[in-house]
Order: sequence, then C-alpha cells, then structure tokens
Amino acid sequence: MPDKLERYRSKRDAARTPEPVPPEPPAPGDGDAFVIQEHHARSLHWDLRLERDGVLVSWAVPKGLPADPRTNHLAVHTEDHPMEYLTFHGEIPQGEYGGGTMTVWDTGTYETEKWSDREVKVVLRGTRASGRFVLFRTRGKNWMIHRMDEAVRDPFPTLDPMLPTERARPPRDAAAYAFEFAWGGRRLLVPVDGGRTDAARERPWLRALAASFGSRSAVLDGEVATLGGAEILVLYDLLYDDGHALLDRPYAERRAALEALEVSGSRWQVAPSWPGEAGPVRQAAREQGLPGVVAKRLDSPYEAGPSTSWLFIPS
Repeated sequence: MPDKLERYRSKRDAARTPEPVPPEPPAPGDGDAFVIQEHHARSLHWDLRLERDGVLVSWAVPKGLPADPRTNHLAVHTEDHPMEYLTFHGEIPQGEYGGGTMTVWDTGTYETEKWSDREVKVVLRGTRASGRFVLFRTRGKNWMIHRMDEAVRDPFPTLDPMLPTERARPPRDAAAYAFEFAWGGRRLLVPVDGGRTDAARERPWLRALAASFGSRSAVLDGEVATLGGAEILVLYDLLYDDGHALLDRPYAERRAALEALEVSGSRWQVAPSWPGEAGPVRQAAREQGLPGVVAKRLDSPYEAGPSTSWLFIPS
C-alpha cells in the first residue's frame, strides 16, 4: 500500500515545526471526523479536512465555506494530513511550509453521500459548520465548494451611505440623539467577507482590518480622514454583522454592536459618540478645527441617501 503521508512529510521537518509528523505510514480506518482550521499564513484561508482511510483529506478554502448556495468558493486540494491534525493548533514558524498561526475553527463528524476523484458530497455536523456541501474538481489542484441547502445568512446589503441633512442649530430634543464629530473625510462602506474586503483595492492597508475579522462577515460604515498626517478609517456604524443585516435596527443598537466588535488598530478606530451632549461636542469640534458635528437619532434605522434622522450642524 502506498504511504499516503509521504508528500506531507516531504514538506515538513519535525525538528523545525510543531506540527505532528508521524514517522510511520497511517493505519487504515473508517472514521467520520472532520476539522476546519483557520490558518493565518501568507494569506488567510480555512483548511477543511475530512477523515478518509486513516488520513485527513484536505482542501484550502480561501474564503471559507460558502453560506449561500448562489456563491461557490474556491477550494484548493492539498496533501493528505495525519489524523493528529484533528486537534492541532499553534504557530508554524515563518519560513516553514504554511508558516503562520493556525487555530481550530470547528470540528465534528460528517456523512459521505458521494466520494470520487472528481466529486465529494458530504453532510457536515459541526458546531459552527453544518449542512450539505459538494466539492467538485475544476482543473489541477483547484476544486470548488458549493452549499447544497438553504442560505444560512442574510444577503449582503448593497446600498449608498446614509447622509446627514444640514441644520444651523442642534435639535431641541437633544436626548433623542447621539452627537459625533464630523471628520471632514471621505465616506467609505467596508464590506468584509472571508477575511477580505473590496475596499482594499484602493487602500491596501485595509487588508489587515479585514483579516482580523476571520470568518465573521460585516459591513462597516465610516470615513477615511487624515489625522496626524496619515489616513485613518474612522468607523461609526455597523450595517451587517455575522450573517445578519442590521439596517432596520435602531442606531443605538447598531452602535452597541459596533462597539462590541472592539475594532481597533493603528489605522482604524471607532469614532467617539456622546448621547445627548450637543453643546460640549459642538464646542470641542470648533476648538479642534473640525467642520461640525453630526446628530444621529438613537431610534433611527439606516436609510440610504440623505436623511433627516442624521443632522449635520456646522461648528
């Protein structure tokens, strides 16, 4: 019988990596375990591994499992891995094959509906990953993975940003609003899916922000402002979070969800917000040379385009 781990061993040095490197060929088996590992290597991806005949047959999935049957994801077939990899997590040293941080994203069992050299159809039963999937070969090592059952998340919103209406004075019912600085920057919606964002095409430094979300999907609202001579993404709203659209939720709830994400980095931050504090925030904006403040109704949904629920008040 051929050694199914020969290729795996040829890519690794047990003295230089913490990965399991069994010295002997694998013993045959008929188990049904699977593991999905989140792998922050040269590029973020997820490794899907299915137990088969004593090894873990593996695919690297750059965007993770598809949540919607209308969208297929690339899955690159890689070498078989040893069974010990079911629980492996840790730091593979830089310079080694697959160097980077690996964590166990989910584990469970699966049922095989079909298995051939060109098509693998399975039902996953995990904590985070569940449902019917088919992997099908396209060319060479490249396969695709398709979800066969219903979507498990809301579709991504496609809309224009919500824009404030200008007013000369703060609203009289200030307690119904949150007051924030108007930063005078360029408005930007940032969709994040599979650890990536299209916003990075124009601003590559946003790749690290997207990667920090891992498999969590989101649509962030904010603006790119120049602070201290550098472009900073200032965030102040969350339109979509972890598979759920938030457009109909009140602003106070969306804002709380944004703050719960604890998004913070050298080039992105959540903007401060002060409910009911019209006068002090406007005075601070004037002192800092900012164009004004934005008053946002705490009970308002997110509306594309100009809205009277958001008010721009000049300094």
